[in-house]
Amino acid sequence: MSKLARLEREEIMECQVMWEPDSKKDTQMDRFRAAVGTACGLALGNYDDLYHWSVRSYSDFWAEFWKFSGIVCSRMYDEVVDTSKGIADVPEWFRGSRLNYAENLLRHKENDRVALYVAREGREEIAKVTFEELRQQVALFAAAMRKMGVKKGDRVVGYLPNSAHAVEAMLAAASIGAIWSSTSPDFGVNGVLDRFSQIQPKLIFSVEAVVYNGKEHGHLEKLQRVVKGLPDLQRVVLIPYVLPREKIDISKIPNSMFLDDFLASGTGAQAPQLEFEQLPFSHPLFIMFSSGTTGAPKCMVHSAGGTLIQHLKEHVLHGNMTSSDILLYYTTVGWMMWNWMVSALATGASLVLYDGSPLVPTPNVLWDLVDRIGITILGTGAKWLSVLEEKDMKPMETHNLHTLHTILSTGSPLKAQSYEYVYRCIKSTVLLGSISGGTDIISCFMGQNSSIPVYKGEIQARNLGMAVEAWDEEGKTVWGASGELVCTKPIPCQPTHFWNDENGSKYRKAYFSKYPGVWAHGDYCRINPKTGGIVMLGRSDGTLNPNGVRFGSSEIYNIVEAFDEVEDSLCVPQYNRDGEERVVLFLKMASGHTFQPDLVKHIRDAIRLGLSARHVPSLILETQGIPYTINGKKVEVAVKQVIAGKTVEHRGAFSNPESLDLYRDIPELQDF
Repeated sequence: MSKLARLEREEIMECQVMWEPDSKKDTQMDRFRAAVGTACGLALGNYDDLYHWSVRSYSDFWAEFWKFSGIVCSRMYDEVVDTSKGIADVPEWFRGSRLNYAENLLRHKENDRVALYVAREGREEIAKVTFEELRQQVALFAAAMRKMGVKKGDRVVGYLPNSAHAVEAMLAAASIGAIWSSTSPDFGVNGVLDRFSQIQPKLIFSVEAVVYNGKEHGHLEKLQRVVKGLPDLQRVVLIPYVLPREKIDISKIPNSMFLDDFLASGTGAQAPQLEFEQLPFSHPLFIMFSSGTTGAPKCMVHSAGGTLIQHLKEHVLHGNMTSSDILLYYTTVGWMMWNWMVSALATGASLVLYDGSPLVPTPNVLWDLVDRIGITILGTGAKWLSVLEEKDMKPMETHNLHTLHTILSTGSPLKAQSYEYVYRCIKSTVLLGSISGGTDIISCFMGQNSSIPVYKGEIQARNLGMAVEAWDEEGKTVWGASGELVCTKPIPCQPTHFWNDENGSKYRKAYFSKYPGVWAHGDYCRINPKTGGIVMLGRSDGTLNPNGVRFGSSEIYNIVEAFDEVEDSLCVPQYNRDGEERVVLFLKMASGHTFQPDLVKHIRDAIRLGLSARHVPSLILETQGIPYTINGKKVEVAVKQVIAGKTVEHRGAFSNPESLDLYRDIPELQDF
């Protein structure tokens, strides 16, 4: 057995339990398992039994969950799905049903219950919006949209911070059957136009300024340039956000008006009533965008029904969420976690919308909110937890956190040492759920699960109805070894299509070109046959394969970033003319540390010991900067292109595009 295989085997045998469900077995997952057992005459003893049934009999599973979730519809479906069709056929789901996404999110009519808590950087007060107020606001927004001629299928977009108005505008668009798309103010003009110009919106909502990291950032000039690049826009609605209306000049922005005037345009003598268009399950709800780091962003169209039922499954069954929960997911409106979070309103839970830096005025800002509001579920990126650990923050000692039962993490793989940090320094009884999926499915393939244990370094399990496996290059399933994450059966949350992809060729190329008829997600993972847990190993387009050893870049990061001297790292392949590959590791040094031969030797030794000699990079070099997308994802593919002498056209998706230039013409890379 090779050393790598032996290490992987030993890692699997370790399986350290960090959290266990209580013995009552009274979660919504347990109740659903019992209900399915009764309805279908099955003996489902545990989650594993339920999972395997849910992918084997996926049509029955989704029918049972429709019933369990109490989806509001005006017409019942005729057929769940045509099971003779595969995932690459993109079959229609719940044919014949009629429903509305916004109606399902606004069905909770307990008037005085809080739907939204709104918190902003540098502001002491927390605004509250009750479910009744939210319904009234959505009715106002929708009436004004209808008045200006927004119809079913029109695109309505937001260039907005994470605020109540973003939620209200999105729900209003959905109530009419218009298609919503959004991006955050930290996106530059090119990044926004790369996205919105492809979908020709009729209406845009934006703000005049935002506050981030203690600074005010004016937004009008960027907005003006965006509007100029969107010729189909009929109306620009400006929401005063930092300054009062009288201090904002919108005269240079064509077809613009302030929010108050826009909302007034839709109201008559009577306050408008909520109306929900009854639409097919497959009616488009959201257009989401790929990161666009290697070309124009792909425009993925997600259906109202597919998004709703998938998000309900994740919130209700996997997250055990109820109307007594309060959820804060730290996100911008430009990340799919925003859409995912907002869907939680359908459970009756309250949302906390936070706009600002998670480290200002102090790195405790989110913990302060947990205690002030009584947050029960806190969602974040893996990177934030690493930053807190680096800063030696110990919320367990400084905060109460008694309401908090779940911490969720996504965006990049959660390192094993972060699990230790959370249980040691944050809260020992919390469910730490690493969740993973993507914008492509606007949801998760795998994630948190309140009915099974949490093992250190692992995502708990594959989610119900998601036929996920790890495959090798030949298309064979691998267990306990690295493989390509695939999904072998249809799922209601796959995009119905890509915008402007008439013959579906872009769609097929994106997911079905590697293994015919099977969804290849572009992630590399390892499934533990003992626990059923999953370890994510980075993007497969960032897969390294020197001398025939395939591995994910994050396997290197996990080792390198344990060194205090290293602030960040980037691992990419370089190819020569003969197609030979070598691995190059770039290190960004932590402040107060310099790049030394000694450090390089220690890192080489650590990789050799932790992985194998064949994993050791050919070159380890210093860099002053590492490129990230605006959503905080490290970008390996673009650096791979730059060191190969290619130009990266689409730089609008990067938070620090100038860092790409650091990788051009590096002398040490010229002789390969």
